[in-house]
Amino acid sequence: MARSSTVPARAGVGLKAQHYEAVLDSRPDLGWFEVHAENYMGAGGPPHHYLARIRRDYPISLHGVGLSIGGAAPLDEAHLARFKDLAERYEPGLVSEHLAWSTHDDVYFNDLLPLPYTDETVARVGDHLGRMQDVVGHRVLLENPSTYVTFKESAMDEIDFLKAVVKRSGCGLLLDVNNVMVSATNQGTAPEAYIDAFPLEHVGEIHLGGHAREDDDQGNALLIDAHDRAVDDAVWRLYARALARGGAKPTLIEWDNDLPDWITLYAEAQSAQRQLDACGRAGPVPRTPQTVQAHAVTA
Repeated sequence: MARSSTVPARAGVGLKAQHYEAVLDSRPDLGWFEVHAENYMGAGGPPHHYLARIRRDYPISLHGVGLSIGGAAPLDEAHLARFKDLAERYEPGLVSEHLAWSTHDDVYFNDLLPLPYTDETVARVGDHLGRMQDVVGHRVLLENPSTYVTFKESAMDEIDFLKAVVKRSGCGLLLDVNNVMVSATNQGTAPEAYIDAFPLEHVGEIHLGGHAREDDDQGNALLIDAHDRAVDDAVWRLYARALARGGAKPTLIEWDNDLPDWITLYAEAQSAQRQLDACGRAGPVPRTPQTVQAHAVTA
């Protein structure tokens, strides 16, 4: 293993099989790599062969996409055990999961589905995170979702919901800036206000990614969290705003679909690193209280 498991406040990228050889050949100047836990839950084979070699030189973040933290049923204990084994094997510096659900009874949906923001959901998500943290042995960072609808049942906004989950479970947060842009655009709210109100003191990692734009039936912009292209200029501006408030954080470039060549992906990470470097020279600015505009109810 690498000398340290600590993930530094530098830029990293999601590790993909198509880039294994390029990473090993070039040993890029990156702070870390992130891997999706579910891609490495087999006992061996090429994924582990390459990840073990890369882990010797770089710290990693372990990102879960399949635990269904917001689901109504108890967490899948077999899945949790595999996650624990993976964490013990690779000693990640960061562990994260999504605020979403993806299972019902014995059916698994290949999507990250939204939740109503209620006290009942706070209790369920908080208890599931507590169980995950107990089993895996790491503080878990919960990622804010990209949303396309909201719920009439919601009794609080998303940021108050996240704060309540942090208080109940002791988890941290993963701020996905692209998700902020997607959700705010789709709900007709201000992404800048969301960033200004977000509890950055609990953030252990930031995600940046690309989104696709479509138009709904009324001709309004509809953003899709596609992860299939470069980071949008508006997302870069939101990221700079978050850094100015909260200081440098480990920052991931997410590019999961229509993967580019390694040089293109590395260039995106270098763009993030330049902002991190500039933030380090300037230092964070004091937080100013802001109120997040209320979510529009569309479901």
